[in-house]
Amino acid sequence: MGSKANVNGKSDKAIRVLLVDDHPIVRQGISLLVQQEPDMVVCGEAETVADALAAIARHNPDVAVVDLTLREGLGLELIKDMRVRFPKVLAMVYSMRDESFYAERVLRAGARGYVTKEEGGRTVIDGIRKILAGQIFLSEKMASKMIGQFVGGKFQSPADSIHNLTDRELEVFELIGLGLPTREIAERLHLSPKTVDSHREHIKEKLKIDNATDLLKHAIEWASFRKGE
Repeated sequence: MGSKANVNGKSDKAIRVLLVDDHPIVRQGISLLVQQEPDMVVCGEAETVADALAAIARHNPDVAVVDLTLREGLGLELIKDMRVRFPKVLAMVYSMRDESFYAERVLRAGARGYVTKEEGGRTVIDGIRKILAGQIFLSEKMASKMIGQFVGGKFQSPADSIHNLTDRELEVFELIGLGLPTREIAERLHLSPKTVDSHREHIKEKLKIDNATDLLKHAIEWASFRKGE
């Protein structure tokens, strides 16, 4: 007896994909590619960490394709939550950020793959199939950059010292670089202003920065460094 077909005309055994990105056009593009695959279906979409977690509980996806920067919260935070709450759901990052630095962090957080948006949606389809087959997937360009990092040594300043930051401190540092005040950072990361201030102090200590003005300067320099990667 054959498998039942769902509302999309595909088998109930089709690979279920959840799209997590705060840009509707990006979600639409990936959705069109996924729906063209005979054995894949988009089971849901989300723009925030909270909505993504609710969608995972509701739709039971096989794979979540996640951007690192969301409307509320950050993709890295979502991946960590998924690892604890939904360990069977595989996560693959699809991001504008083109640095092996972030690929390393998201893989440690629990993601199974990392694809940059400039490489196109077809790479996402390839990645979904690879991670479902039990592999770690990095696009060719990203894999080459990571190999170059290990062969050639660590990143040069200012990134060297950034490696000392925890994931949460890095999130705060990046938002400082965007010019956000403490209260807005707290709202974005669902933290108290006091906790954000504590992270600021730890960041200054680890980066050997004396005051808030220099912290802002270094955060902006880091943002510029990322763009030049």
